[in-house]
Amino acid sequence: MALKVELKPHEKVIVGSCVITNTDQRAKLLIEGEKLPILREKDILTPATANTPAKLIYLAVQLMYISDDPQEHHPVYFDLLRDILIVSPGSADIIGDINNHILGGDYYKALKEARKLIAYEEQTLAALKEAAENRAA
Repeated sequence: MALKVELKPHEKVIVGSCVITNTDQRAKLLIEGEKLPILREKDILTPATANTPAKLIYLAVQLMYISDDPQEHHPVYFDLLRDILIVSPGSADIIGDINNHILGGDYYKALKEARKLIAYEEQTLAALKEAAENRAA
C-alpha cells in the first residue's frame, strides 16, 4: 500500500535514510515500500530541539526508527528511561507502552507513544508551575 504525502513549500521529510526537501511549491509524493521509515518535518526532533527528558526519549526512539540497526540506540534510550522514571514515576504506564512497541519492533507506534510522554511532561510541568505561582501569591 502506498503512502500519499503532501509537502508544503520548503518542508522536509525523511524517507529511509534520506532527507528530502521540497522546493518553493507544494508537492505530492506517492511513497511505496516495505517497512520504510518516513517522518515529516513536524515529527522530527533534533538534538537541539530535544530539550526535555521526554523529548530526549522521543529522539532516541526516532533514531531507532530510522536506523538500520535500532539496537545501537537502546543503551541511551534505557539510560534516559531510568532517569525519567526516578523523577516522574507517574509516566511508567506510557513508558511501558513505548517499551512494548520497541520490543515488538514497531518503532513508529513507539514514536506515537513517545508523543504522549511529551504531552504528559508538559502537563506535569504546567501543573507544577501553577502550584508554585499559587504558593507565591
